[in-house]
Amino acid sequence: MRIDWLIGGPQGSGVDTISLVFARSIAKAGYFVYGNREYYSNIKGRHSYSSLAISDKQIHSINENIDILATFDAETLFQHFHEVKKVAIYDQNLLDTRLNILYGVEKEIADDIKSRLNNNDPKISDVIQYLKDKNITLIPVDIGSITRSVANDLKVSSLIADRTKNTIVLAISMKLLGLDLSFLEMAIKDVFKDKNTVDINKKAIDKANELDIKNIFNLKQIEKDDRVILDGTTASALGKINAGLGFQSYYPITPASDESTYIEAHQIVKTDNGTRNIVVLQTEDELAAINSAVGAALTGVRSATATSGPGFSLMSEGISWAGMNEVPVVITYYMRGAPATGLPTRSGQGDLEFALHVGHGEFPRIVIASGDHKEVYLDAIWAFNIAEKYQTPVIHIVEKALANSFTTLNKSLFDRDNIERGILASNFDNYKRFKFTDNGISPRAFLGQARIFYTGDEHNEFGHIDEESVNRTKMYEKRMKKLLLADQEIKEEDRLNVYGDGDIAVITWGSPKGVLLDIMPSLEEKGVNITLIQIKMFNPFPKQLVKNLLRDKKLIIDVESNYDAQAEKVMKREIGIGADAYILKWSGRQIMSDELLDAFDRVLKGNKKVVLTGGR
Repeated sequence: MRIDWLIGGPQGSGVDTISLVFARSIAKAGYFVYGNREYYSNIKGRHSYSSLAISDKQIHSINENIDILATFDAETLFQHFHEVKKVAIYDQNLLDTRLNILYGVEKEIADDIKSRLNNNDPKISDVIQYLKDKNITLIPVDIGSITRSVANDLKVSSLIADRTKNTIVLAISMKLLGLDLSFLEMAIKDVFKDKNTVDINKKAIDKANELDIKNIFNLKQIEKDDRVILDGTTASALGKINAGLGFQSYYPITPASDESTYIEAHQIVKTDNGTRNIVVLQTEDELAAINSAVGAALTGVRSATATSGPGFSLMSEGISWAGMNEVPVVITYYMRGAPATGLPTRSGQGDLEFALHVGHGEFPRIVIASGDHKEVYLDAIWAFNIAEKYQTPVIHIVEKALANSFTTLNKSLFDRDNIERGILASNFDNYKRFKFTDNGISPRAFLGQARIFYTGDEHNEFGHIDEESVNRTKMYEKRMKKLLLADQEIKEEDRLNVYGDGDIAVITWGSPKGVLLDIMPSLEEKGVNITLIQIKMFNPFPKQLVKNLLRDKKLIIDVESNYDAQAEKVMKREIGIGADAYILKWSGRQIMSDELLDAFDRVLKGNKKVVLTGGR
C-alpha cells in the first residue's frame, strides 16, 4: 500500500512544520512515512512544498505523481496540478486568481503551466477544468469562512486564525484517508507546546470535521512498533551524541546548521554515570570551524565539525593539516547543489571526487557516504571509531536529500553506541607522537599528558620539523600505511550493501539507494531482477567484493545524482570495470520512484544514458 501526498505554500507559512504534523498523525495510526521538503534559497515568500509517502511497510522515497494535493494558496495549485492522480484540495475563493500576477513563479515554470493548459493567461478556474477533464476528485473548500469562524469562536484576531488554513487541509486529508482526527490532534499537541496554539488548531480541526468529506482511501489504524520520526541532520546529531561527541564546531550554512543547533539544544547528556557536556562552538568562518575541531581532537575529546558546499572548500587546508598530524577528526559533509553557491537548498552528489581528494597532497582520508537515515545515525558512530582507530580525518557524506527528508525508524536503533578509541599511549617518557611502527599507527597521547610537538611542516617522530630525505620518505610511508591497514582490517562487506541477486547489476551510493529499494518489487513484477550494490565507503574502496559481485552480470547500470557519474569513475579507476548504462540526475531534486521506474524501461530498451529532471 502506498499513498503520496503533497502540500505547498509560501515559505514562512508553516508548510514544513505542518507536514511534520501530518507525518506524525499518520505514524500514530501505525503507518510508515517518508517525507521530503523542497524550498528556495530565500528567507520568506517563495514557493516551498513538502511531499509525504505513506505505506504499511518501510518506505524510502517519494513519487513525482501524487494521490492527494493539499493546497490553500493559488501558486501550489498552479505548480503541482499536473502531478495529481486522484484528489485535489483547494480554496474555492481563488478561482479568479491569474497565473500572471504570481511574480514568484519562475518563467520556465510559468511557460510550462501555460503550455499544459493551452492558455497564455490562465486562472485557477482553468486548472480546475483541467483536473475535471482528467477525472480528478475535487475538494473545494471555503477556507476563509472557516478561519473567520475560528476567529469569532475563540475571540482571536483574523491574522492568528488565518494561520490554521494549513491545519484545515490536513484535517480534510485525514478524512479522505479514513483516519480518525484524534491522531491529528495528538500530533498538534506534540509539535505545538503552547496551549493557545493547540486550542486554535483544534478548533480549526473541529470546523473541518463538519465538512462533508468522503473517505476515499479507507485506511485503518494498524499495530505499530515503538518508532520515531526524524530527519537526516537529527539522525547524524544523535549518532554523534551517542558516540561520545565532546566538541562540535560549525559556521552557519544550509543544510548543515540544523545538526549543530540540535546538538546545542541537547549538549548536556544524561548518562549512567551522571551528565556529560558537549561544547558546541559557532565560529567566525569555516576555517576556524575545522581548526578548532582539530585542536579539540588533540586534547583527546571526540571532535567533529559539519558543513556544506563552499564551507567544505574553505576547510581544505585544515583537513590537510589534520592529515599531516594524524588527527582523528570527523567532518560531516552535507552535500548540496554546486558549484559556487549553486543550489544552496537543493541536493546533489557532485562533490564525491572532491571529498576523496580534499586538501593538498597525499594523506589518508577515509570517506563514507550514508544511503538512508538509519545509516546516517550508525555511520556517525562508525566515523568516530574509524577516525580514532586509524588516526586520520574521516569525511562523512550526507546529501541534502537525506538531511532535509524524514522517515520513521524504530527506537531500538538508538541503543547502538559501540565505541572504539584506538591505540592510546600509556608511557609518556621520551614520548614520540609519530613513532615509526610496522602498521603506521603510533600510540596517541593527548595534549597535557606528554610533551608533544605539532607543526604543519614535515617532522620526525617527536614532531620537530625535519626535511631530511630518508625521514621524509619514511614518515610519508607511515601515514599512507594507515590506509592500507584500514583496507586490510575493515571488512569489505561493511563497506557496501547488496540487495537482490539478479543478472543486472545496479551501482549507486547515497540517497538513490532508497528509491531503488522501493522500485525493486515493481521491477521484479516486470521480470527484471537486479543486484543492487550500494557503495558506502569510497576510500578505501571495497575492490575485490565489487569485482566479484559484477562478475558475469549481463548489464551494469549506474544510478547517481551528478553529471559525471563520479562513483562509477571511482569504481572504474579502482577495479577497471565500468557501467554499460547510466541513469543520472543533477537538477537538485531527489530521484523519485516513478521517474526511476520509467528510466529503467528506457535503459532496458537500449538507452545508454537517461537524464532525470522530475520535480519543481
